[in-house]
Amino acid sequence: MLGSSDEPLSTAHDLAMLDLDGVVYVGGEAVPGAPGHLAEARRAGLRLAFITNNAARPPEQVAEHLRELGVDAQPDDVVTSAQAAARVLVDRYEVGARIVLLGAAGLEEALREEGLEPVAVDHADAARAIVTGYGPDVLWRDIMRAAVLIRDGLPWVASNTDMSIPTAYGVAPGHGVLVGTIRSFSGVDPVVAGKPQRPLLDETVRRVGGERPLMVGDRLDTDIEGARNAGLDSLLVLTGVTGLGELVAAAAAARPTYVSPDLAGLLEPHPAPTDEDGVRLLGGWRAQVTEGRLVVDGDGMAADWWRVVAEAAWAHLDETGDPADTDGLTAPLR
Repeated sequence: MLGSSDEPLSTAHDLAMLDLDGVVYVGGEAVPGAPGHLAEARRAGLRLAFITNNAARPPEQVAEHLRELGVDAQPDDVVTSAQAAARVLVDRYEVGARIVLLGAAGLEEALREEGLEPVAVDHADAARAIVTGYGPDVLWRDIMRAAVLIRDGLPWVASNTDMSIPTAYGVAPGHGVLVGTIRSFSGVDPVVAGKPQRPLLDETVRRVGGERPLMVGDRLDTDIEGARNAGLDSLLVLTGVTGLGELVAAAAAARPTYVSPDLAGLLEPHPAPTDEDGVRLLGGWRAQVTEGRLVVDGDGMAADWWRVVAEAAWAHLDETGDPADTDGLTAPLR
């Protein structure tokens, strides 16, 4: 069930690790209120790190994009799955190791930053490993060479396994689709650096610092599950891909510590609902599952509505194995 914090998360934690798309921005626009909420959280003393599974863009480009949206961000505030992958590789093979690169400029820059030597797939002699990441200009002939190298025993690190990415022309296949193709051909599972695996979160703490980190994301299967894999608290915001249907069906391994409609949740306390004979109560709201249907009544803050809904639904799911029916249920506006 949900955690509880009597003080705002911006003071209960000293580092917020923020996913980007769906949390800070959606497409080319900032999430409404996000720049202001983040600025206020910083004023309260919270460090901010912007983390992304996208291995294609270097941190400078990510930081520039954030500044264009009104979010104060410097390259050192950005940590990518490319940097996490480079850290995995340098820890295993030491500075100077030759690493076959199948990816974009962000991944190449991350390897060089760690003192590794990126080489092309057709110059794999004496290479210690291969690293793959999303790259819009990666050629099929290079994918074929990489797949053969992996099948023949070259150790493989993948930046991430995201199955989709947002683009200007709609949701498109992500690096996870390529990982699945190579895995199917080679029979080899890669070491994964990005969420939901923990190297990206560990690298963020190493670079930015913080003793009480909080993961902030909009995806249960990467952001929240990644936080749980790393043993960290998490805040789910509902400005991205997770909605009511996904939240009520969340398995235990993908449940957040806290939930909020948006990033204003960083600035607020997070009381947990109470349980009275199966009815979850908080801030004027009552939620329970009756004959498989989730019923909510009362009035109050939108954040508290989401909290009673989550706990009532999860209790039902754990008891029956079936998600509660939410047809006709509409969340109040913040």
